[in-house]
Amino acid sequence: MKAHPGGSLLACLAATAALSGLLAGCQTAGTQGTRDPRQVEADNMQLVGHHDLQARSAYQPVIHQQGNRWIAYIGHHGGVQANPLTGNKENNGTSIVDVTDPRQPKYLAHIPGDEGEGEAGAAQMVRICDGKTLPKGDPAKRYMLRTFGNKGHEIWDVTVPEKPVLLTTVVKGLKGTHKNWWECDTGIAYLISGVQDWRSTRMTQVYDLSDPAKPVHIRNFGLAGQQPGATGKVPINLHGPISTGPKGNRIYFGYGTNTDGVLQIVDREKLLNGPKEPTPENLLYPQIARFELGPFSGAHTTLPVLGMDVAQFAKDAKGKKRDFVFIVN
Repeated sequence: MKAHPGGSLLACLAATAALSGLLAGCQTAGTQGTRDPRQVEADNMQLVGHHDLQARSAYQPVIHQQGNRWIAYIGHHGGVQANPLTGNKENNGTSIVDVTDPRQPKYLAHIPGDEGEGEAGAAQMVRICDGKTLPKGDPAKRYMLRTFGNKGHEIWDVTVPEKPVLLTTVVKGLKGTHKNWWECDTGIAYLISGVQDWRSTRMTQVYDLSDPAKPVHIRNFGLAGQQPGATGKVPINLHGPISTGPKGNRIYFGYGTNTDGVLQIVDREKLLNGPKEPTPENLLYPQIARFELGPFSGAHTTLPVLGMDVAQFAKDAKGKKRDFVFIVN
């Protein structure tokens, strides 16, 4: 993939405009009629099954095939609920649910998280990698990367999803966490962290988790101005990255959940192998494009949609395929 600053900005503008139109259409449709909002509504789909997850507030789900089963790993917001499997009240953490038969989801296990309410506790984020895919993983095992509240990142052995086992704590003593990204084929993980001497509670710690039992720290990264010793206004917090891996060689960072959004496109190779000391120059070195959305729009998720056929340009010598970035506020 080739990403150029000008092309990326045009793609962002187009995607933002398209998304705004879609949201406007949804608002119009949602306000028509006087239907009871508690009723289940569907268009070209129907509810097959559901699970109350022990009344825990869900944030991020990941569904993963394990043998002949499909297992859902679900991160939660903070809070405390009873776990009928253990008979104890537990801090919300991670739910593990067998959804092989979507009509009858089966709750397998709950891993308690950190104490606290909302985004202050629990274990909101979760990623899964097979050991056979990770370069140095055990081929017979499956691994789960999750946050522990705002304090740290953990790796669990979930080979037997009914009996998850803590494998290692990647890092602890943080002041913030959020939406991580883990490249299963390389093992490189981009962990959203708040390192104590950094000015932002959400920046990036890059780790080599190719051997999940032996995490290797590569570097800390963020927007220039978030690093230790900087002065002036602190740039907006990171929400999360999406990596295209070695082949695409790009990482799309989204800063600002719903205000002062920033899309930062980074050369992955330069990020991993460039100078590591967090000086302004070194933080800018891997950046190839940056797009600021303004005070009323955030970059909650920055999703690259690459190699799209564009019908209007099918007969053109160039531009038949376009790369887009969808920015979700």
